[in-house]
Order: sequence, then structure tokens, then C-alpha cells
Amino acid sequence: MPTTPLIPDTINVLLIGGGGREHALAWKLGQSPRLGTLWVDASANAGITALGRPCPEPISGRELFRLARWCDREDIHLVVIGPEAPLAEGWADELAGENRLVFGPSKDAARLEADKSWAKDIMRAASIPTADGRSFSRLEQAIAYAETREEGCVVKASGLAAGKGVVVCDTPEEAVDAVTSMMGDPERPGRGAFGDAGDTVVIEEKLLGQELSVLAIVDGRSIWVLDPCQDHKQVGEGDVGPNTGGMGAYSPTPLATEEVMRLVEREVLVPTVDALRREGITYRGVLYAGLMLTAGGPKVLEFNCRFGDPECQPLMMRLQGDLLKVLWAAAAGCLDDLEEGLRTDPRTACCVVRCSEGYPGNITTGHEIEGLEEAATLAGDGEDVMVFHAGTKASEDGIPVTAGGRVVGVTALAADLRRAQTLANAAADTVRFTGGFHRRDIGNRVLGELPETEVATDLG
Repeated sequence: MPTTPLIPDTINVLLIGGGGREHALAWKLGQSPRLGTLWVDASANAGITALGRPCPEPISGRELFRLARWCDREDIHLVVIGPEAPLAEGWADELAGENRLVFGPSKDAARLEADKSWAKDIMRAASIPTADGRSFSRLEQAIAYAETREEGCVVKASGLAAGKGVVVCDTPEEAVDAVTSMMGDPERPGRGAFGDAGDTVVIEEKLLGQELSVLAIVDGRSIWVLDPCQDHKQVGEGDVGPNTGGMGAYSPTPLATEEVMRLVEREVLVPTVDALRREGITYRGVLYAGLMLTAGGPKVLEFNCRFGDPECQPLMMRLQGDLLKVLWAAAAGCLDDLEEGLRTDPRTACCVVRCSEGYPGNITTGHEIEGLEEAATLAGDGEDVMVFHAGTKASEDGIPVTAGGRVVGVTALAADLRRAQTLANAAADTVRFTGGFHRRDIGNRVLGELPETEVATDLG
């Protein structure tokens, strides 16, 4: 008798989320021979709605009971939750059913991302290497501590802040400003720059080194580590300016040597899953470790409980095999039963995010987007280009228009990082809308250290 559920030959999927990450997931799920109907949020971006069937029910935290009953009627076998906010709110718990699995961690497990203070406690208890830090829920105490940080520090909103709740401070004055901005008026909780997310702040030592993103698919027991990425958070070239949700990423990265990956798996990923199990929490979904490669080894900057955005885009471009089958098996707790998992294309993928003018601050939307089809024509033999929609929507005339700060993630797959970067930048140049901009230096942190084995062709 089998000890784990049999994977259905046909799997109906509800994909929750409407950004660039979810477009990449929808694109990859659509390649599965097991996919039945792919249902998507009717308010998702123009790229996603072109790949799936819009769900007629509101996808809202206030309507989860109604959504679950609809899933029953439509025989949804798997719900894939992309963004962090629904996971933190417990959607995975509410939408799971007797005949329905959910890919994404429970509300308790998602606290790893939704509550940085709690995550710090988990890491300390499990001796997971991370930056030294303290948590504060009272403004005056946080300010007093920040004033002592002569060597610089990092101030983080403890809750979810869409990737923007981190400020790197070089002086005590900058730290005090960051704390005050996040926590706001102590007499009016939730009135800081990030609302309730900033009611508690974490003040950490500033780590030095290169950043690395390592994502793993976890089924509660087994961990499948995906090829590592390097994300670029700051808005300006040369890593200047405020943090954003992510301006670009590439995969693989030469920073992730075999020794580094062994350390990350042994000292970070496995101990984290084990620590959660000791808390009575079974983690199923994506476990994302944002790391700093310090002189003393890899240290955790933060955990995320979902695919990164834009890391998901280059990962999906490189993944080979049936993603749907793997996500179903992870949700069912039976990754080890799969005869074949995911393989990885040996080529390099580079994603550059084209943004609205003013991002990550105030922006305007509704600008017509041109050149989407032209981008793919730049790929040469053995190369690929995909434009993943993020902040877009279709106008009444069916024309894609801007609808957010990060508009598209232009992702190129090529023989090496130099070529992938050049191709991605050239393809991004073809995607035109009023005020659009992107960083042209995604990957530059390591390009200077790589041998000049192949000079990228100038695409003009």
C-alpha cells in the first residue's frame, strides 16, 4: 500500500498572486502535461490573465470561506500561493481541504518572514549564523540603542513591508531617523512609514560581503535546494539609493561554491526546518534564505517564505522538468517519492526589472507599453528572452498599460552572465513606456571577477 498520496494525472490549479513572480510560475506551470485548468486572479496582470482562466470569485482574505467552497465546486487539486501577505494571513490553512493541497507554508511557518523578531529568536535557539541584533517595540528604547551604534547598523521593520522595510545606516543619526520613520508616533501605533509592520523594529549589526539568495523547496521533511541567485535591491546603479522590491537578479552565481552551498544547507536550511518542527510547525513550500557571505562564512540576513521576486523569473527560465508535479509532491509531503525532480539548464539567466518613473516612491500609472513582442526577437541561436509582466494590466482596448512600480521583468537566457546581461538590457530597451527605467548593472558585482572567456556581442 502506498504511504503517500498518488499524484493525479490531471491537476487543476488556482494560482494566487498577480505580479512578476506569479507570471513566471504560470508560464512554467503551463508547460506541465499534468495541468488541467489553471485558474488565476481576475485582477492579475496582463501576462497572467493571458495564460489562465480568470477566477469568478473574489480572491480576498475576507472571502476565504467563499473561495474555498468555489474550489470544492471546481475540483481544484492544488492552490499555489505566490505572495507573502496571504501566507502571513493564514490563507494556506484556510484553503487546504480534504481533496485539496496548498503549496505555501502555514500561518505559523510564514512568521519566519512576517515577524523578523520571532525569526531572530528561532535562529538564536538553533545556533543559525546571523547578524547580532536586538528587537524593540518602544520608540524611546530603540532610539537609545540606535544612538550607540557608532559602527553602523541595519534597521528593519519586523513585519511585512514589500521588501522596502530595511535601511542600512552608516551613522547613529541615520539609524535614529530610520527608527523614528518606521515606528512613528508612539501614541499612535501603526502610523509609521510601514504601518503595523514597523511597530516592532530589529536593529542589527551591518554585515559586509556579497549577498546571496538560496531557495529550497521543502515538504516538511525533505529539502530540495535550487540553484542560487543574486538579487539587487537598491534602486540605483552601483547599489545606491533606497531599497526596492528588487531591481533584478541572475542565476547561477559564482559566489555559490560547493563549499558555500554545503555550509548553507548544513548550517542554515536543515537547522531551520528542524527548529520549526521542534516548535510543532511543519514547513511546506519555499524556504528562501537571504544571506551575506562574510569573512566568517554565510550569515542569514532574512528568511522569506515564498519564491523571491525577481529571483523567481531567472529560476523558472532555467528549471527543466515538471514544476507542477514537484509543487504537488511538496504540498503532499512526498518529495522523496518522486522518481525524477527538477533539472537545471546550464545556461545563465539574467532578469532586469523595468520600472515606472519615481519608483520606489510616488509613481503614475496607465501609460501604454510598447515593444513587448520586439524584445524576444533579439535572442540569438541557443538563447531565449521572456518578458514577465509585473505591474501591468490590459486597457479596455486590450493594450497593456502600466499599473505598478515594477512593470516588467525582462529575462534573458544565454551561455554566460556577460551575454545574458547584455541581452537582457537590450531587450529591456525595447519595452517602452513613459518614464520607464531599469538598472543596467545586474550582475556587475561578480562580472569583474570572472575570466574574460567570452565577450558579449553588442546588440546596439
